[in-house]
Amino acid sequence: MPTPADAILQHLKTQGPATTAALAARLGVSRQATRQQMERLAAGGLVDAETTRGGVGRPRQTWTLTEAGHARFPDTHAQVTVELLDAVRAEFGPEGLDRLIRRREADSARGYAAALSGASTLEARLERLAAVRAAEGYMAEWTPTGDGAYLLIENHCPICAAASACQGFCRSELSIFRDLLAPAQVERIDHILQGARRCAYLVTPNTCAPPI
Repeated sequence: MPTPADAILQHLKTQGPATTAALAARLGVSRQATRQQMERLAAGGLVDAETTRGGVGRPRQTWTLTEAGHARFPDTHAQVTVELLDAVRAEFGPEGLDRLIRRREADSARGYAAALSGASTLEARLERLAAVRAAEGYMAEWTPTGDGAYLLIENHCPICAAASACQGFCRSELSIFRDLLAPAQVERIDHILQGARRCAYLVTPNTCAPPI
């Protein structure tokens, strides 16, 4: 069973910045107990407080994960992966690394296509894709936007070190999603490597797509 600290970190990772009151409600404990928990996490360098002013009343304080807080979530074999990528690039050049990524893309695409087999609607395909990605450690979920489109959200990147060393992985994943969800349009609107807290993809059904 996760500890209160683990539950707080998980909530901030998947839901973004939150107030002490919101976290207390999530945990089902008092604000005072939550505040004490946050102070301990802040002392450990895992969370940070941001104060914003919004109209009349006291300033609003929200809690966010620090870089150390994000690092509590696994980046699969990060150092070894980066070293291997550097070795491939040094031995075979950028073209060799591109071939390696394309091979991984083809293998991943086949696996995802098998998982989505039989899913006849866009919603069903999103549900299965999110489930597979969640199982792979991406903390994936999907949700309607309210205007006929959908968001595919990945709250964590378990290959972040590799993606930072070679952004071909990010290009490859976007290409796979576009193929799997076609004829819907898929656009990445949040990107962890560009400073966002998550990666998010806007999925627009073909019938809702604006004219070109």
